[in-house]
Amino acid sequence: LQGTAMNRLINLLFRRQGGFLLVEAILAVALTALIGLGASMAAAQVCTQTARNADYTTASRQAMNAIAWLGQDAQVAQEISGIDTFPEDDLVFSWTWWDNSEHSATYSLADGELRRTSSSGGEETVSVVAVYIDDDESLTFCSLDDGVLTISITAALNRASVTKSRDIVPRPSL
Repeated sequence: LQGTAMNRLINLLFRRQGGFLLVEAILAVALTALIGLGASMAAAQVCTQTARNADYTTASRQAMNAIAWLGQDAQVAQEISGIDTFPEDDLVFSWTWWDNSEHSATYSLADGELRRTSSSGGEETVSVVAVYIDDDESLTFCSLDDGVLTISITAALNRASVTKSRDIVPRPSL
């Protein structure tokens, strides 16, 4: 008797199981493909945005580094030359220390590299201050108005472009 009751229960459970219809199978495959397509598009967008953010961060840091170096030398300089012609020509800051030693910092821009040549006591040191600097005179420039030196630097990397500006009141000539 127990076997018969068990057989009835099994027959009742599996009686109406005929498998998937073709329409159900097609819908399941289409839904899976749609979810996969959406996931791959989202992953591609994340990768693209990550690269864009990295380019922006790099350009921003390069522009800020250039502004920091230029600003530091501008604040101690007693004489500044090349303001109107930078970046086409060199920008030169010069000053005399308390011990009457002559110092200068010359900035030149070539191939996107801003180089600083510092001269102190007859020794010269050349260093690359920033890279990816745009040499377009409308984007990277210096101007002096009413005793205020304005420095504007644009760094561009791939599709990211960042402009940083700073207004500096140079030290008066002693």
